[in-house]
Amino acid sequence: MPHTRVYMDANATTPLLPDVVEAMHPYWMEHFGNASSVHMEGQRARTAIDRARETIAAFFNCHDAEVVFNSGGTEGDNTALFGLLRPADHLITTAIEHSAVLQTARVLAERGVEVTAVDPLPSGLIDPAEIRRALRPNTRLISVMLANNETGVLQPVEEIGRIAAEAGAFFHIDAVQGAGKVRIDVRRIGCHLLSISGHKMHAPKGVGAQFVRRGTPVNSLLVGGSHERRRRAGTENVAGIVGLAKAAELAMHSLEDGTMDRVAGLRDRLEWGILGLPGTGLNGVDEAGKPVPRAANTTNIWFDQLEGEALVIALDLKGVAVSGGSACHSGATEPSHVLLAMGLEKKLARSSLRFSLLKTATDADVDRVLRVVPEAVEHLRAIAPVAAGTLG
Repeated sequence: MPHTRVYMDANATTPLLPDVVEAMHPYWMEHFGNASSVHMEGQRARTAIDRARETIAAFFNCHDAEVVFNSGGTEGDNTALFGLLRPADHLITTAIEHSAVLQTARVLAERGVEVTAVDPLPSGLIDPAEIRRALRPNTRLISVMLANNETGVLQPVEEIGRIAAEAGAFFHIDAVQGAGKVRIDVRRIGCHLLSISGHKMHAPKGVGAQFVRRGTPVNSLLVGGSHERRRRAGTENVAGIVGLAKAAELAMHSLEDGTMDRVAGLRDRLEWGILGLPGTGLNGVDEAGKPVPRAANTTNIWFDQLEGEALVIALDLKGVAVSGGSACHSGATEPSHVLLAMGLEKKLARSSLRFSLLKTATDADVDRVLRVVPEAVEHLRAIAPVAAGTLG
């Protein structure tokens, strides 16, 4: 086992950055107050949350009062769908959404909500014209992700936002995988709700935030106290909220100082190196074979004549962490619903791996992966006929 490991599964989760830990630390120990308390300890906590709300508002480009802190992306997605839709309403979403949206849509369908899931183009892009064609008189909500968690493909959310506005429908964006990788501007996009999760952007697990445009009549999932202006009951996770704000601040700097451009360059070098192997291909390309717009850190590649899970394990043993798809479905025997919706045949969908780089990734990390991937692929392809004969 190598002494050092290379982590290329950032779309599953990310480590806390040192500056985030430092910002959080006082709120675990010295400033432990409940932000709803009127004494000094409570008001210190309240001040910390207020400052964090200002930072996230700048991150979203919205008013402070339009930021709601919660537990993460799943809660945000659930709140948008459950909080707006009632029986006989119509929901338009896509076949490549995260399960936090798709499973919620299935529950709502059982309760009488009409649901349309638009398929992507083979490139992984959603055609806005298909969203427009899916509109009905009772369409109340359109929910489309910003960046796909498996392929990294960036969706044309501004154009879809204009379609929603013309139709008088509410528009929700799952921005969990886009946050920190692309600039978010809810005013330009024209959405009513947008969800992010801390642990995808170097903040803690269990904390997130949601943009809720003023006047959007979304009902809270949690009821109880008057926290978050009665939009999300429950004592605030002060340390987590402070950490999320610090991570957002660092993410904004990363988008300005060239960090994400550097990550994109590393991703491209990794991609080109792997695609130099025989029997490989990129998921997320247009008709000309060129990559469509993607999050800077993500690539998804298929390896013919291989099982993706076997390659994940082989690379893990060599000290490289990657994924066969969404972390929420790790270990699942079914191929990726995202890749199948893009029209990839099951065999290639099963053989696909996602490489997602941390923003702290280095050239040495890429060098290491480009050394071990060919070795693992060659070894697994060499034993594949033997394994197939054993199974037969």
